[in-house]
Amino acid sequence: MWHHLSEEELTAGLDSIRSAPADGGVLEMIVIRPVDKERSVLTECELSLSQGAQGDQWAWNCWKKLPDGSSHPDVQLTLMNTRCIDLLAGEQERWALAGDQLYVDMDLSCDNLPVGQRLAVGTALLEITDSKHTGCGLFAERFGAPALKFVNSPVGKELHLRGIYAKVVQDGVVKVGDVVTKVEK
Repeated sequence: MWHHLSEEELTAGLDSIRSAPADGGVLEMIVIRPVDKERSVLTECELSLSQGAQGDQWAWNCWKKLPDGSSHPDVQLTLMNTRCIDLLAGEQERWALAGDQLYVDMDLSCDNLPVGQRLAVGTALLEITDSKHTGCGLFAERFGAPALKFVNSPVGKELHLRGIYAKVVQDGVVKVGDVVTKVEK
């Protein structure tokens, strides 16, 4: 059974998180949320402009909507740093509880992945959006109140420890083990 880490234990993990690659990271896990509070871990997934991650509830049950009622593309996908989620969750079997779709060993900081930065993953192309990703009550329940405080701290926000939103700009297929590469617009 995993115990929730203290603020001190979480802060001690920052050096590892900061050492994630700036480019050429690796996609280590793919997760979809077919319905509320359910997670399916996949080895590959189709990403599309219209559906986001195939089978994920974003397409029909997104919390952020466009004026026409459709799901907002700026919150289509979330990327989470695997070094951070490993610290918070303790074991890979618990990573999916965070509710993100793409778990990558890559520096997700503001400096490394500014709004508009494009990423090639598999045959898909993603773009970082300006939507802010913060933890919620369920995140605190699953990983502890200190974890929620940690990811929403000034350093947590700068490093995007809770993750970062992206939208699909070119349909494609992603697979666990794919390299994540920064590309110019």
